Amino acid sequence: MINNEQSEFIEALIHGDRQAFAKLVDETSTQIYRTARQILGDEQDAEDVLQETYMKALKALPTFEGRSSVSTWLHRIAVNEALMLIRKRKAPMVSVDDNQPFDSDEESNGMEIVDFCCLPEKELLSAESRKFMDQAIQRLPETLKTVFVLRDLEGLSILETAELMQITENNVKTRLLRARLRLRQELATYYAEKVEKERSK
Repeated sequence: MINNEQSEFIEALIHGDRQAFAKLVDETSTQIYRTARQILGDEQDAEDVLQETYMKALKALPTFEGRSSVSTWLHRIAVNEALMLIRKRKAPMVSVDDNQPFDSDEESNGMEIVDFCCLPEKELLSAESRKFMDQAIQRLPETLKTVFVLRDLEGLSILETAELMQITENNVKTRLLRARLRLRQELATYYAEKVEKERSK
């Protein structure tokens, strides 16, 4: 439930208070933009989603029920907008992989698993490593990437992710596991080189 301070803030937004709107944008725009960019992989599309999110939010504020914070509510609008954009630019497809039996052992067979303990913590947290992770996420097939972003990066539940993507909960679980395994494989290859460099010093 919303408290008195939040209620007053929402009322100010509804009545067109520019200062309140500026505060809302300042507090939420960075995260909303980052989420949209992670889902869409395109900066201009993310900007469009950001703008559309605030426009729709302002129109819908009078019906806001306060079941979550305003920022969480905005976030859901942004995710919906990003997914709608994906559906518009691509014809609907049914993934054959979602309907096939999934064997995590078979999927991971042949992967090189690296012991990251050999790397110093600063290497694991370096800007280069974070950049590689972002790039690896963007290389995922769109169906896998979207599930991974919503579930693992944005913290949505399996049910919430399924509802937003209009797929079953089982499909969410399958895609999420496939995404995690693909990322693990990419990271294993990347860090294997780092480990070898550390050992050769």
